[in-house]
Amino acid sequence: MSAKGVRHDASRFLRTTGQHATIDADPLVPGSYILSIGGAEQSHVNLAHPDEIFYEYLRRIGHVVDLVAEPAAPISALHLGAGALTLARYIQATRPGSVQHAVELERELLDFVLQKLPMPEGTHLTTHIADAREALAALPAGLGFDVVILDIFSGPDAPPHIACREFYEEAARRLAPGGVLIINVGDEPALTLVRSQVAALRQAMPDAAAVAEAGMFEGRYPGNIILVGTQAPWPADWSRELLARGPHPAAVLSGVELDKISD
Repeated sequence: MSAKGVRHDASRFLRTTGQHATIDADPLVPGSYILSIGGAEQSHVNLAHPDEIFYEYLRRIGHVVDLVAEPAAPISALHLGAGALTLARYIQATRPGSVQHAVELERELLDFVLQKLPMPEGTHLTTHIADAREALAALPAGLGFDVVILDIFSGPDAPPHIACREFYEEAARRLAPGGVLIINVGDEPALTLVRSQVAALRQAMPDAAAVAEAGMFEGRYPGNIILVGTQAPWPADWSRELLARGPHPAAVLSGVELDKISD
């Protein structure tokens, strides 16, 4: 039970942040659960259908992951920021046999999630309790990932040792040939953080693109923009695919179009 007397299905105190994490059944989506931290919703998990992603920005990331290899082919994935492991569950559901690693700073959070919302049987997932940059450096040298997904920071709270060109360069060195770096950036209407991260990503990788709800690029309201770094020129067919898959209305900026949100 929280300090306000609200009863939750499950609760755990997180020592690193001093907040409570809670997991509650979603009354609107059978078989689904909501992870909240400090009273704010953080993740949504559909245990019955892990290939169905509720949050819009995570669906967009899932659609990028869909394009990195042939449908249903196993991939290797590194998740920097674990949350409720929604994307790890999606990859296991859509690409069985994939090899995945997840990094989370908060030990109690990862234990809590895995205890209350266990991964599907057959999932090959290795977890790491560490700072994302430290974990990246400590991974075995031979590991190369088809996707590295960063979902850690938003707005002015972005850790400077992660929201920078040097970190993206380190992450790029962990990619397998043809692999992509995917970054979720939550930001305010001015897009100050997004602009700085587009510039950093462009310095770290050969090409980049940004994917979001169309209004996000007009600075109408706070929200999430997905940045994707590639090791070759951004494929035009990826833009067409991502626009078609949505969620709608969608926009994909690459090349000179990306200049308008780059420092």
